[in-house]
Amino acid sequence: MEERLMVRLESAVARLEALSLRGGSVVESGGYNAAVTDPSVVAFEDFMGTYFGRVSSAGEKIGGQVLEVTKILEQALNVQKELLIKIKQTQKPDLAGLADFLKPLNEVIMKANSLTEGRRSDFFNHLKAAADSFTALAWIAYTGKDCGMSMPIAHVEESWQMAEFYNNKILVEYKSKDPSHVEWAKALKELYLPGLRDYVKSHYPLGPVWSATAKAKAAAPSAPAPPPRPPASLFSSESPSPSSSKPKEGMAAVFQEISSGKPVTAGLRKVTDNMKTKNRADRTGVVGASEKESHTSTPSFSKAGPPKLELQMGRKWVVENQIGRKNLVIDDCDAKQSVYIFGCKDSVLQVQGKVNNITIDKCTKMGLVFMDVVAACEIVNCSGVEVQCQGSAPTISVDNTGGCQLYLSKDSLGTSITTAKTSEINVLVPGAEPDDDLVEHALPQQFIHMFKDGHFETTPVSHSGG
Repeated sequence: MEERLMVRLESAVARLEALSLRGGSVVESGGYNAAVTDPSVVAFEDFMGTYFGRVSSAGEKIGGQVLEVTKILEQALNVQKELLIKIKQTQKPDLAGLADFLKPLNEVIMKANSLTEGRRSDFFNHLKAAADSFTALAWIAYTGKDCGMSMPIAHVEESWQMAEFYNNKILVEYKSKDPSHVEWAKALKELYLPGLRDYVKSHYPLGPVWSATAKAKAAAPSAPAPPPRPPASLFSSESPSPSSSKPKEGMAAVFQEISSGKPVTAGLRKVTDNMKTKNRADRTGVVGASEKESHTSTPSFSKAGPPKLELQMGRKWVVENQIGRKNLVIDDCDAKQSVYIFGCKDSVLQVQGKVNNITIDKCTKMGLVFMDVVAACEIVNCSGVEVQCQGSAPTISVDNTGGCQLYLSKDSLGTSITTAKTSEINVLVPGAEPDDDLVEHALPQQFIHMFKDGHFETTPVSHSGG
């Protein structure tokens, strides 16, 4: 209750400061006051006080980057509240005007996305869950059934599904380690479901209600100028280079950057007959690797930085920017250490021993052979990778990856495989007899959803033929 009152008090102070700096007429101030006291705006403040307080309290206990992204979340919610106030005083704009109107929210969301870039943080799942959840705030951009977006309530629910993959990882990782992280993850989910969803359902089920009496905002006259380079924001694609395909139009372009990752098929090569398992000479499915890493050999350098293969702080093996190295070996490891592979291409790594967990991040045509992992093997933002487990692994997760071959041993057949935003994932398992060939299974990437008996039933798409 105290946290809720503090949020209301801070909001009231912010409004008073805004009025003191506004310098407008009495009529304008009166219009602003009327918008601030609108039931929908007051309800949004109540929503923040009820749900965000828990997220903030847990974030302060954790500190570090988790607290940082929590503060960015608070900033985004405050920006959305100000936009709701402005909507009460503004006529419905066109697409260009809407992009300009939503620019403050866009800037906050881009700030959250920047925290997930570069080297993977120890709190990557927290940062990714929060950053992906910000997409739900885009419900305010809904302008009608032809705008290219789902309706506001559905948009909030669909957007949270993007973040829930990482949020669930937090719950699993910290279930028996730190209750503060579990509380933060649970509070984050409740902020959107049911928090934001119920707010939108009660006040804006058909989208924002723009003012019908306000004057249209006049554009400031200016001399013609060459168009600036398009920013990497929600209203443009990441690359300014021209594309042969027709760009999205209308509100389908809104929040395109954060809702769509990089093309998962980029960099994949065509599978020829001699590359298929059934036509390989050895027919073992083992990812090839030669002799151990030689410290006297000359490494290939990546534009991202010098190659690394080192143990940091006695607990984390870091393998970075290895290009064309087929003989990478980690043999002096134990179950308390983790392995992080980042930015490698056309290389093969062998992990000869049990480790706590292995992560492959932003790698292309990378091969990995490992014995046992205590927690999980994660494959994130990769293309064309091959991973072989010769021992056991409780969990293998594949996220935002295109073209992945998983080779399982008999001891790892019980592993749990989790996929999200993936394509062309094949799992090869041993045959019934020791001399049998490996049996290849393709994991489905398309599903059918049928509404039956009051709920949806989801089944994978099956294909006939060989």
